[in-house]
Amino acid sequence: MKKWMAILVLMPILVEAQSKRKLRIAAEKEQALTVSNLQKHVQYLADDKLEGRRTGTAGELMAMEYLVQQYKQLGIDPKGSNGYVQEFEINEGLQIESTSYFKVNNQQLVVNEAYFPLAFSANKMVKGAPAIALSEAGQPWFKDLKDILEENKSNPHFDIEEAIKKMANDAANKKATALILYNTSSLVDNVQFNKNDKSAPASIPILFIQKKAQQQYFSDPAATLQVELNVALSTKIRKARNVVAWINNNAPHTVILGAHYDHLGFGEDKNALDAVNEVHNGADDNASGTAALLELARKLKKQSPPSNNYLLMHFSGEELGLMGSKYWLDNPTATVTANYMINMDMVGRYDTARKLTIGGYGTSPEWGNTIPVLAKQFAYKIDSAGTGPSDHASFYRKDMPVLFFFTGSHPDYHKASDDWDKINYAGIHDIVNLVYNIVQTTDNKGKLAFTKTREQQMGRSTRFTVSLGVIPDYGYTGTGMRIDGASAGKLAEKIGLKAGDILLQLGDYKFVDVNSYMQSLSKFKKGDKTKLTYKRGSEEITVELEF
Repeated sequence: MKKWMAILVLMPILVEAQSKRKLRIAAEKEQALTVSNLQKHVQYLADDKLEGRRTGTAGELMAMEYLVQQYKQLGIDPKGSNGYVQEFEINEGLQIESTSYFKVNNQQLVVNEAYFPLAFSANKMVKGAPAIALSEAGQPWFKDLKDILEENKSNPHFDIEEAIKKMANDAANKKATALILYNTSSLVDNVQFNKNDKSAPASIPILFIQKKAQQQYFSDPAATLQVELNVALSTKIRKARNVVAWINNNAPHTVILGAHYDHLGFGEDKNALDAVNEVHNGADDNASGTAALLELARKLKKQSPPSNNYLLMHFSGEELGLMGSKYWLDNPTATVTANYMINMDMVGRYDTARKLTIGGYGTSPEWGNTIPVLAKQFAYKIDSAGTGPSDHASFYRKDMPVLFFFTGSHPDYHKASDDWDKINYAGIHDIVNLVYNIVQTTDNKGKLAFTKTREQQMGRSTRFTVSLGVIPDYGYTGTGMRIDGASAGKLAEKIGLKAGDILLQLGDYKFVDVNSYMQSLSKFKKGDKTKLTYKRGSEEITVELEF
């Protein structure tokens, strides 16, 4: 009897122990499956055969097809504009083709270093033996911009492009075969290659010679030169693709979970930090976040907290300026009431020495209640800002709470050495669980409150001692630099700049795109006073400012 009594007493304890053992074994199996899947995804996405997943390439298409297949296998519904896919164009504007050249006395000058064609130049091949000082029919003409710049230095309405177009037309009418320009004065000429130029091409080629090359090759006005040139310009448009999937719980709000899957290819876009012509596999950036999103999708398909729907988005064009996320926001493939957005970008290098960064911490008061409790196992640091150089910034600018998970930069960042065997897959597993737990914990909170935070500035580097504090719109295809916003408390906000304004000129320096804006900014230092000209709608506005 006592023996049976003892068994009856111990029975609940034994049952509980057995139950805990089963849960532990199930958790271990789930962890092993997740880690195995993560490694499988990253190895495929970061394989050489995908050639670095550069936006608009065959490698990006292969990655897209892989993602689509994964969602089909998981049984998660599509939510793109065509199945799981949302295709969009990236207009790179006019490009100088490799067949362009300029030879002087059989010596070839380097394009963009010694010279460049103007965007409205004719596409033609020309040979000749012109004298620099003469304007002969049937020969290329040389023209110094010094006099016209001197004549118009006090003319606020002077437009150098219009002046050059008139000069080229006059030269062509007098049988010139090309127009070769330079500037021997110290005045700023603002002659630039405007890739977004939409004007009709001239009837003859037009080249501009940089000052150093002018002094080297064209300083003797009495010289007669053997000249050969070819101008070949073409408009480049890439097809990019977002991948969008959807878990519909028929809930009032939708949580957006995202990661970009594009990378640098062979470094053709000049965003690699090492040699071009090597495949940049981007295992951490961002095959790691892409794999994490796939595994998060698998967990949510298995058991999703019911009070939200889930939009799962893999963006392309992030490396070119958040283009995929911006495009989706401007052209949404789902009509949803968004709750918040979580972005995972470079989550593959976690260790206790390289802390997990959790960005967007200040974009909702809820994060201060949730993160410290759920992230206790991590060595982590917080960044309150809702902006930053990844896709969550696009959603933050639509007044949406965001979180950004990032395990830090490293020596392989934007280099060909960012490979799959350097990834901490167990670390990604833990981040996937953390994101899932955040989603689960906030499920009964309704729509989270949004809070504005500081904006991270663009345009700060070792070349700059000043900043306006604006966020460039990298997808803009007009002349000038359109902005997505002005950083709170910074100079741009103080002088009244707003999202959508198109910046045109800073002091003497006109700019046609983001790069020429950056070059203009580098001409100033703290304490300098100048004027900024910008366009708002159809109105052109000029304001005074002091850096």
